[in-house]
Amino acid sequence: MKLNNTPVTQHCFAGHSFYLKRDDLLHPEFSGNKARKFMALLENDYPNVTTLIGYGSPQANSLYSLAALAKLKGWTLEFYVAHIPSWLKQNPLGNFQAARELGAKIIDLKALGCDLSPHQYIEQIRLAAADANQGCLFVPEGGRSPIAEFGIQQLAQEIRHWVQDQNMDDLTVALPSGTGTTALYLHKHLQAHNINVITCACVGGEAYLTQQFDSLGETSHPQILSSSEKPKHQFGKLYGADYQIWQALKQQTEVEFELLYDPYMWQCLATWFESHPDQKLMYIHQGGLLGNTSMEKRYQRKFDH
Repeated sequence: MKLNNTPVTQHCFAGHSFYLKRDDLLHPEFSGNKARKFMALLENDYPNVTTLIGYGSPQANSLYSLAALAKLKGWTLEFYVAHIPSWLKQNPLGNFQAARELGAKIIDLKALGCDLSPHQYIEQIRLAAADANQGCLFVPEGGRSPIAEFGIQQLAQEIRHWVQDQNMDDLTVALPSGTGTTALYLHKHLQAHNINVITCACVGGEAYLTQQFDSLGETSHPQILSSSEKPKHQFGKLYGADYQIWQALKQQTEVEFELLYDPYMWQCLATWFESHPDQKLMYIHQGGLLGNTSMEKRYQRKFDH
């Protein structure tokens, strides 16, 4: 399996040249941002683990990545969600469908009549009994955990080696943030090498993202960009501009990008390019393309008439 040293390709978007780190090509099932975060779980031995436990959205990229990881390791995945929409149950697609096909157990707490959040349920009920956590490994939502540093440090090393091979003096690395884990650890391992990391807050605002950085115990943070048009981007909300940018990216680069996070980052980069016209930029492909299936259908229902 190819789980490192993804290629770097060069593209042009909206008149700006950039390099693209193709982490969408890591592995057919275990790719992108989440694969880097969960790399330690794949490569290290956990002889006593039989069950992987996670939580989040029924269409989360992490659901599919954890399902693929569990299959590769021979584990069972229990993934807790607050609710599975009836339309998704009747017409499964995207990450939800793919994870089920990999054997994931996706537990709908609303269907169980439980009012607790998935995180609360896991901590207060699923793992509360003395023997309930035997053989279990719990992964926080989105992989926001120090365990993610292993794989992201490897990504940083690949970027440094590429910069050396290209004989570059400096480089800026860009990627969007949910929990901010990848951006934070990339910054930690690249800042001493004259490589700047920039990101944007796709879940909540700048203050929330800074709080996520702080929760991982790092005092030096990457630069957080915002769009001049939408300084705060509401996660999961459909924005016509996002859909247009996503379509334009695919048309101009001939590469499909992730639809939930990437468009907002590119809006932020439009402003950044104005003040950094000569700066070399590498964009980290987020993977997560299976999630585009359901997201694109939502956009088509709203904007394609």
